[in-house]
Amino acid sequence: MKQLTILLVISSMFFQNMLANGPEWGVTGHRTIGEIAEKHLSKKAKKQIDNLLQGQGLAIVSTFGDEIKSDDKYDKYYTWHFVNFPFDTKYENSKKDKNGDIVMGIDYCINILKDPNATQEDKVFYLKFLVHLVGDLHQPLHVGRSEDKGGNDIKVLWHYKKSNLHRVWDSDMIEFYNMSYTELSGNAKSLSNAQIENIASGTVLDWTYESQALAKKIYASAKQDEKLSYRYSYKHFDLVRSQLQKSGIRLAKILNEVFT
Repeated sequence: MKQLTILLVISSMFFQNMLANGPEWGVTGHRTIGEIAEKHLSKKAKKQIDNLLQGQGLAIVSTFGDEIKSDDKYDKYYTWHFVNFPFDTKYENSKKDKNGDIVMGIDYCINILKDPNATQEDKVFYLKFLVHLVGDLHQPLHVGRSEDKGGNDIKVLWHYKKSNLHRVWDSDMIEFYNMSYTELSGNAKSLSNAQIENIASGTVLDWTYESQALAKKIYASAKQDEKLSYRYSYKHFDLVRSQLQKSGIRLAKILNEVFT
């Protein structure tokens, strides 16, 4: 009985830790991005991706970057999930993390996929990681402030449950709507070809600055210990959906260029 009690306590602590450090965009958000990207792939890109992933869709592999966090040998990739630099400083002029950041990580993944000498194993690994990182980049608080860990230290109540600003934008709002990733992707906003081309334009760095600009607004949207609920979702969930859609379109753009 004593051993069972200890096991239950340890399991409870582990589960609480998982909740406190929830994955970026959550499973549903990342899979929504992957599903949207699939719809914008060229036939040539889709064929090569299918060969690498052995038929797995982008939605399924989109959570790979979080899944490997459970293995210590992948700790070196931790800083690839975000980038923090002062809001009044250009990324190019900012101090870089020696272990890399999300901008460097995306660039590295692309270079591996383009390298004719890269192994099949490496191409599969970095393709999965790329799908995840492009998703992370479009969660604005992944380009937030280092001093509050991208909003993780801004504690709030989400429908009377303990949360933080980062998690609200990662997953709380998405999960509250209780829609599957296929429902979210299937109900994405209808866009003209011109609108899609406009979203896909620009560079990874352009999209980084765009996310940082949104992060500034998100920081202004809630205070420490604030109670957030229906009104907050009403005001901000459209932006969440927009970011998921933009991320999927831009991921497809990158993949179409890589697999030409």
